[in-house]
Amino acid sequence: MRRKIINKNTDKIASLERDTFVGIVEYARRGAYVVTDHKILKNDIFVPDHLLHHARNGQKVLVKLTKWKKYSRYPDGEVIDILGNIGENDTEMHAILAEYGLPYSYPEQLENEADKIKANIEDEVYKRKDMRDVTTFTIDPADAKDFDDALSIRTLDCSDSKQSDNKTIYEVGVHIADVTYYVQPQSELDKEAYERGTSVYLVDRTIPMLPEHLSNDICSLRPNEDKLCFSVIFQLDEQAHVIKYDIKRTVICSNRRFTYEEAQERIANGSGDFSAELKTLNSLAQHLRKRRFEHGSINFEREEVRFSLDEDGKPVSVYFTEPKDANFLIEEFMLLANKTVAELIGKNNNSKNSAARTFVYRVHDVPDPDKLQDLNGFIKKFGYNLKGAEKKQSTAKNINKLLSDVKGKPEQNLIETLTVRSMAKAIYSTDNIGHYGLAFPYYTHFTSPIRRYPDMMVHRLLSKYLKGGANAGKDEYEDRCKHCSDKERLAAEAERASIKYKQVEFMQDQIGKVFEGIISGVTEWGVYVEITENKCEGLIPMRELNSDDYFIFNEKEYCIEGMQTGKRFTLGDKVIVKVLSADLQKRQLDFGLLNAN
Repeated sequence: MRRKIINKNTDKIASLERDTFVGIVEYARRGAYVVTDHKILKNDIFVPDHLLHHARNGQKVLVKLTKWKKYSRYPDGEVIDILGNIGENDTEMHAILAEYGLPYSYPEQLENEADKIKANIEDEVYKRKDMRDVTTFTIDPADAKDFDDALSIRTLDCSDSKQSDNKTIYEVGVHIADVTYYVQPQSELDKEAYERGTSVYLVDRTIPMLPEHLSNDICSLRPNEDKLCFSVIFQLDEQAHVIKYDIKRTVICSNRRFTYEEAQERIANGSGDFSAELKTLNSLAQHLRKRRFEHGSINFEREEVRFSLDEDGKPVSVYFTEPKDANFLIEEFMLLANKTVAELIGKNNNSKNSAARTFVYRVHDVPDPDKLQDLNGFIKKFGYNLKGAEKKQSTAKNINKLLSDVKGKPEQNLIETLTVRSMAKAIYSTDNIGHYGLAFPYYTHFTSPIRRYPDMMVHRLLSKYLKGGANAGKDEYEDRCKHCSDKERLAAEAERASIKYKQVEFMQDQIGKVFEGIISGVTEWGVYVEITENKCEGLIPMRELNSDDYFIFNEKEYCIEGMQTGKRFTLGDKVIVKVLSADLQKRQLDFGLLNAN
């Protein structure tokens, strides 16, 4: 039955943060109501017959508000897209994207424009540093299609070098797809990429920032194809100290496409094609990694939830992935390239002999002391202690010790989650304050222009300044940084929503079953519990805790407590729960409490 909610706020549509909403069609006289479940708009939306555009009763749609009469309880709207039937995988994934104001398809005219772009690079090759004869490969997830970074390695002949002292010197190239060679500023493709800000990664699909012809073909560093890159080429000693570096536009030809699993096998076993090169790169990466942590970088290495899906997109199992040496290898060289590019501009900005140049930095502020104090108060119940310290490096080391101590413990995921929440959010900015989490005074994003618009901005600014170009406008780029930070946040929220949806969908077959869990959240409406074996999270509503008691929420102590019995339910408590329901539309599991330890 249609909800009868009256909105006493008579402000115009323009006062809302948005004017499009996802909802379910419910037929009525002379039209239909689109029933939404959105925190901004709690009212149903009336759509007259001629603006339904053939949407059927019960279908999920995207509706745009058209008017809201001053004394009307319901705004008027028009269906602008029919997402499909409730419960179908494409429908629900598109609904999640639309809910966060993110696109779920690419404009056809831009796809056609991208298809006209050809990889005719013969004339361009001779303007660049030619590195096609250097051993080069990519390492990516098994399901990746867009390869935007590659590594090359060779041992240099340093017999005549005074710097080498007869030590081995490696040349390691970090090669990044030269997207901005193909996507020109202010072109329609560029405008669309900027508006999107980032590629979006849901459980079962990628919504690319660029058309697939560019991201998966023209720009992608596919094996045995000549490709244009923007590269940072390092000379490193055996301990991965940077002797010198150069930043060049290059042409490369990847010898091999590795998955992380294939690269890991060669690193572990020392056999297979390019195993010697991989082992050398891994050794260098370990030196970089060790020094990074010694300098105060925080070691956030969390398990990632993954689903095995059937042909209809339905999850049949849940599994978890942990990063290994092959992942760390790529991570360290990408970090090194990003840091080096940022230092080149940032350090020069601090020079007395030059004017500051506008640049795009990836910044991460220091943690809020109050949040760290709250975190410390909570973890003490598990026997841990995060000692406060004025020095940033000491605090980071204490956080690393905590993350190491909880590894493999039942409370690991909970404490890791709370620790991440106690940190500031990394954002893009033209004002460099450094990156606390990485312990880098200068840091940017240079290495993923296929999927991140800030990297495209960095490529353009870097190219401009290397050529001696004039300073870019700070205000304009700061606005762009804020836009990209906002889009990144929305993409992350959509990704989490898709994971939550698949968890609920997976648990639909588990109704009535009993699981061990740990309390992962407490609120005034109930207790959230994360199932230990599959990390699916559900809610124990207040009414399910104890019918003979009245519970209140104690925010400061992360608990709820009974007024009559004094019974407390606190973050981290182990409980036994029964799955009562799985609501896909609300993306919510409801549990019943069987026992609390």
